[in-house]
Amino acid sequence: MKHIGVIGLGNMGMAMANNIIGSGFILTGYDLEDSRLQALKDLGGKIAQSPQEVGQQADAVFVMVLNGEQVYQVVAGDDGLLKSMKAGSTIIVTATIEPREIREVAEVIFAKGVNLIDTPVSGGKSGAEAGTLTMMAAALKEVFDANQDVLRAVGEKIFHVGEEIGIGQTVKGALQALIGASFTAIFESLVLGVKAGVKGETLVEVFSASAVDSPLFRNCAQLIMDRQFENTGSHIGTMYKDLGISMAMAKENGVAMFTTAAAHELFQSGISLFPDQDNWSIVKLLEQIADTEVTW
Repeated sequence: MKHIGVIGLGNMGMAMANNIIGSGFILTGYDLEDSRLQALKDLGGKIAQSPQEVGQQADAVFVMVLNGEQVYQVVAGDDGLLKSMKAGSTIIVTATIEPREIREVAEVIFAKGVNLIDTPVSGGKSGAEAGTLTMMAAALKEVFDANQDVLRAVGEKIFHVGEEIGIGQTVKGALQALIGASFTAIFESLVLGVKAGVKGETLVEVFSASAVDSPLFRNCAQLIMDRQFENTGSHIGTMYKDLGISMAMAKENGVAMFTTAAAHELFQSGISLFPDQDNWSIVKLLEQIADTEVTW
């Protein structure tokens, strides 16, 4: 039976850990917050006091932290995974970071004879809880194939996007540009319609029957109309960080990103006003400007 680790037990990491346990793997987890460690223990997982301890028996370890600096410390820090993981085991980075950051951490991982799968995910908290995440995995094909059972414990749509480390993060950066721009278009269109005198319910009904209908639209509109701006699993800070990665990619590659840049600026304004809330809270900024409110 494989021993699996998870480092980072927030909304996403904890849900992934639960599905890994449910798939019959032995799981050990680590997080800086004691309450999360206790929650993992209650689910049937083992708890560790450091990433190094997680890596001692692990065949594969998921790293689900916030940014590139945290990924590097978890992997190569003084008590990092590479202090204990055996050659031939695998680190699976599901965090969303810059492509250059995953390439930098890859150098130290490969130097230790450890494998790496660069696979950011999409699907949010609900996808993590259901085990239906979309995974965009870059890794050697033999490493990707050897870890299919582990990946399928947390994901449903698993794409091998290439063997070059960094391609996974590059796909995610491009995807987040589209998602971020879609969010801001949804916010603006709903505020426009309501301010012009249309009922919010009517807008959602018509939009949902048009070519723009999608799970993203329906979920976003539902949360806005219900005025649910906190604890929905999509913190504004995460999307703002991801859009920053998209814009950094654009600069590095010489690509004009007019719509994504506008979305990034709107999220920056939103996070200034609502730092502890979720993506949908940005609609409140637009509502303030228009002197209206989007509700049922």
